[in-house]
Amino acid sequence: MSTNRTTGTLRPADTQRPADTQRTGGAHRRKAVLHWIAVHSLGVAAALFFVLPFVFLLLTSLMGDRQALTRDLWPDTWEWGNYAQVWHTPGFLTWWRNTLLYAGLGTLLTVVSSVPVAYALAKFRFRGRNLSLMLVVAMMMLPPQVVVIPMYLFWARQLDLSGSLWPLIVPMAFGDAFSIFLLRQFLLTIPDEYLDAARVDGCGEVRTLLRVVVPMARPGIAAVALFQFFCAWNDYFGPQIYASDNPAAWTLSYGLESFKGAHHTNWNLTMAATVLVMAPVIVLFFFAQKAFVEGVTLTGVKG
Repeated sequence: MSTNRTTGTLRPADTQRPADTQRTGGAHRRKAVLHWIAVHSLGVAAALFFVLPFVFLLLTSLMGDRQALTRDLWPDTWEWGNYAQVWHTPGFLTWWRNTLLYAGLGTLLTVVSSVPVAYALAKFRFRGRNLSLMLVVAMMMLPPQVVVIPMYLFWARQLDLSGSLWPLIVPMAFGDAFSIFLLRQFLLTIPDEYLDAARVDGCGEVRTLLRVVVPMARPGIAAVALFQFFCAWNDYFGPQIYASDNPAAWTLSYGLESFKGAHHTNWNLTMAATVLVMAPVIVLFFFAQKAFVEGVTLTGVKG
């Protein structure tokens, strides 16, 4: 049916155009939703792959003795007392204190000793700098198990420090190869003009490091500190070598193995102890993840 040009009457086909436009818009929206699902499905699957074990761990820690590790995945009763029972286990607070000492003091010593070395390798020009950097990289490739026997003989026989955590803490005061390399890569991203301006104003190298470099390198320092803290918190090999014969020097990672052996039938208590061991590092990472990701990302900008 045609339009009457005199009266301006619409044809029936023209009245159907809004409906066709609506159907087309709905098809585009459905296509966009399907595209979003296809793009994010892999990420959602990966997230579930990592999250579900933690959910299982948490739910099992809140079950009773008879329900743990049965077909029931949801607690019949929420046994929050499991955490109190684990917390008051003889020795558990000692393991916490030892782990905080090992991880906290070790992280502080590593950062303080690694920053000046990384600053020298990144900003100074001296003979043997490339050789020094190659030695740092070589130390990164050296497994700690290779030197464990001579190091144990030195700390245990010569200094008589076996049965304590000091053989693990004191070496951190002399730097860490991975921390030095990571900080060096980050410091390369700091323009030399800032350092030259500080020197023109009369700052020495130490003052330039403390007043200019360290504030600008906070993301890299935070990343190194987190790496070192997590490594020390989860360390099982070191305490097993040096502190296994002294329960008063055990850390959480080594004490958890002993706890599991003593409560091998009480899986709810074992899961509760595991949650208490994991919770601090998870909370710390969530609060510091922005600085951590920024520090790790910027270390690869310039080589």
